Amino acid sequence: MSEINQARLRIEDEVDRARAAGAPVVALESTVIAHGLPPPLNLDTARACEAVIRKGGAVPATIGMVEGAPAIGLSEEQLRVFAQLDGGRHIEKVGLNKLASVMQKRAWGATTVAASLRIAQAGGLRVFSTGGIGGVHRGAAESFDVSADLTALANTPLICVCAGTKAILDIPKTLEYLETLGVPIVGYDTDEFPAFYSRSSRLAVDVRVDTSDEAAEVAECHWRIGGGTAVLVCVPVPNEFEIPAAEIAVAVDEAMARAAGQKVRGKALTPFLLSEMEKLTRGKTLEVNRALLVNNAGVAGLIASSLYRRE
Repeated sequence: MSEINQARLRIEDEVDRARAAGAPVVALESTVIAHGLPPPLNLDTARACEAVIRKGGAVPATIGMVEGAPAIGLSEEQLRVFAQLDGGRHIEKVGLNKLASVMQKRAWGATTVAASLRIAQAGGLRVFSTGGIGGVHRGAAESFDVSADLTALANTPLICVCAGTKAILDIPKTLEYLETLGVPIVGYDTDEFPAFYSRSSRLAVDVRVDTSDEAAEVAECHWRIGGGTAVLVCVPVPNEFEIPAAEIAVAVDEAMARAAGQKVRGKALTPFLLSEMEKLTRGKTLEVNRALLVNNAGVAGLIASSLYRRE
């Protein structure tokens, strides 16, 4: 049994009742609330994601670290703390490498995709929704910068609903890495891997599905034949919010150039690039981010309900 399974999970009452009844539950990350979106948009987006999951017939369970305990399901008061609107607490960004230290310090922490997946699995959840996964960074051959999200996807048998990988990353190399890890890449109503802000990357998915029932069936088949990885369900951003790939490419190149000019590296690079792209697109990237987060959550709710009906 892993350390996270031995820890005392803080499971919100509604989520606990749903788990006990075998009802559908969708896990959500908290990093996007604490570090990804500015207030009050972050809290508004968190509420919208939870609402659309309920509309699909499932119970939302936002994951985070509360006073050192892995929490599955956050109260309204706790969401406000994570959104930096109440309490004035320091919210640490928690990846797999920081779970133990935050537990030991009894601190508050916003969990990344990787850390959220691990906690969701410990709680017996089967579906997780996020915006975009991390992946292989540009220039990784020199920096060795590869997201721990890929490590988590390789050994956590959950359905992960996303809009592809973040546009600032090396998408072809990320797909190659996922293939090596044996993670199925499922296109939801698309034949192409979505590129976060854009609907297409011109790179093929492993299989296309057009309904939540089909997505649930692919996942069950994968696990039935011994697949121990996540199943990545990729959902393109809604048409009305898409930023054309050519426009995003220009913004990414300019943001990368600014980062190089200011010698921004390591953990500071991703937030710097995202901030610069928001400026370069006059806020469009922020609008798209919110839209795809809510859209993904809606699809995840439907898939969780489909899994429930198949049991």
